[in-house]
Parts: sequence; C-alpha cells; structure tokens
Amino acid sequence: MESKLDIGFALDRRWHLLRGEMERSKKSALVALARVLADARLSYAVIGGVALQVHQREPRTTLDIGVAVANLQELPRDALAAVGFRVTGRFSHSENWVGLDATPVQFTDDAALSPALSRATAVDLEGTPLRVLAKVDLLRAKLRAGTDPARRKSKRIQDLADVQALIEDDPALAQELNDAEKQLLAKLP
Repeated sequence: MESKLDIGFALDRRWHLLRGEMERSKKSALVALARVLADARLSYAVIGGVALQVHQREPRTTLDIGVAVANLQELPRDALAAVGFRVTGRFSHSENWVGLDATPVQFTDDAALSPALSRATAVDLEGTPLRVLAKVDLLRAKLRAGTDPARRKSKRIQDLADVQALIEDDPALAQELNDAEKQLLAKLP
C-alpha cells in the first residue's frame, strides 16, 4: 500500500510537470535530511505541510520542508552540507536552506514548538525514522499560525483550512486543546 508521504511525492512530481519543469519531488531531500538528523541524534520534528501529509486523510502537497528544533545552534551544518544542503538565509528564529532537487527547507527554533519535540511520532522513510509533529501539536501550531496577524492573509487562510481538515478527520482532537485554543477554534468562520 502506498504511504501518505508517497502520495505527497507523487503530487510534487505532478505539480512540477504542470509547470513545465523537470519531474522531481522532495523525497530525496527528506530522506537525506532524516538520515543526517538521525545520525546527529538531534531532537527535531517535521512540521507544516509534510506533517499534514502524514496526519491528514486527504492528499496534500507542499513545496518545502519545515523542521522544528530546540536550538538552531545545534544543527549539524557540516553533515547537511556534505549531502548537498546549503544555507540561503538566517533570521532570528529560523534558517532557510535548500536541499536536493532545489527543495526549500526551513529550520525553526520557535519556543512554542519546543515542548512538542519530545512528543513527535516516527514514521518510516526508506528505513530511516522521520520524526513528525504529533497530530494534536500540529493542530495547535496551525491554529496559532492561522490566527497570527503578522502572517500573510493567504497563509492564515490555508492554516485555518488545515485546522478544519484535521478536526474533520479526527473530531476528538478538539477536546485535547486548552481553553484558550478552544476559544480561538470557536471563533473560526
């Protein structure tokens, strides 16, 4: 049976083909990234669209890979560079990299995600464990991002749609939210 990640990789390839580009996906970058981070024994969790691919019932694609870490200073930069990743930008709480097949990768040390790193779940990716944000933590992250006025409106709308899809897939998730998160959820259109 095809995994949800494999479906995401197929969607990647189709997206690039529709744009008239070479057929490619983020699979090679994700596999290389998972191996480097496992070898470094770094506490991390894949977040965003890739985490949604793992947890959401409906197929979804995303062009980048988001990764939460406890501290950006702990990134295994030399090992990442050795397998083809390179830094493209540094910011106060994130670093942008590009990996194999020109796949964008954003590492963040957002303090709000730090407690969730220990709850990340592992999925098998080509024999390497890929640590993915747990479903309830993904819901919380998407809810927070969807209500952040500093984010572009189109991004907030997508985040809120992701929140709705996660809850539609698993209504019990809403019960795991704290009161403030439940209030935000109640305000959604």
